[in-house]
Amino acid sequence: MPKVNVYLPDDLADAVRDAGLPVSAICQRALEQAVRRTTAIRQALLDDIEPEQLAARLPSFTARLVHAVTLAAGRAKAAGSAGVTTGDLLAGMVAEGGNLALQILSAIEVDPATLDVPAGTEPGSGEPGLRFSNPAAVTLELAVGEAIGLGHNYVGCEHLLIALASEPDGVAGDLLRARGADGRATRRAVAAAIAGYTHLRANTAAVPTGILSAVRAEIAPLIQRIERLESRLVDGRRELS
Repeated sequence: MPKVNVYLPDDLADAVRDAGLPVSAICQRALEQAVRRTTAIRQALLDDIEPEQLAARLPSFTARLVHAVTLAAGRAKAAGSAGVTTGDLLAGMVAEGGNLALQILSAIEVDPATLDVPAGTEPGSGEPGLRFSNPAAVTLELAVGEAIGLGHNYVGCEHLLIALASEPDGVAGDLLRARGADGRATRRAVAAAIAGYTHLRANTAAVPTGILSAVRAEIAPLIQRIERLESRLVDGRRELS
């Protein structure tokens, strides 16, 4: 049986040993799930887009993300385009109006209402019918990877936001990065917001209606902590070099 090495931080490795967890079995199970999710999205992206079938074909996508992708497909179709671009995905996410990604953009000082998403084309497969452009297909696959990397069993608009900001060839990524929302910044903001949201849920009887203020309040110290940790890591590498 082929062997795959898994590297863990020291504190996590110690905790795993102390708990006596079956590392191989856990890793196999997690990888099996990740492969299934990635294979499902890749297969769905190869076919003609049927908006009414998106929820069934992408079961790990949240209802809000399915709605955002449906709006993106509608935007592309209305424009007479043969491809749903990353710009359409970003516009669909903004038009959905109630997702966490928009709260995160606002928290990092990017007003979603001011995102003038350009229309246009991106390289595609050339197959007939309405399909995702190559950058849009890569973006959706990246979104699945971001969800897996964060340990989430769903794919939401917040994962799509990270993917849009990280994908190098799409118009949406160019726009987001020009506004200061690159892949690294959005990933940190998403991780901090989810951690803060979980903390708020655990310490309040109900989710506060002013979630934007709450997310901002939680993001600031968490991002500062992440930045300090990253700075220490960089300094440590310099000392070793």
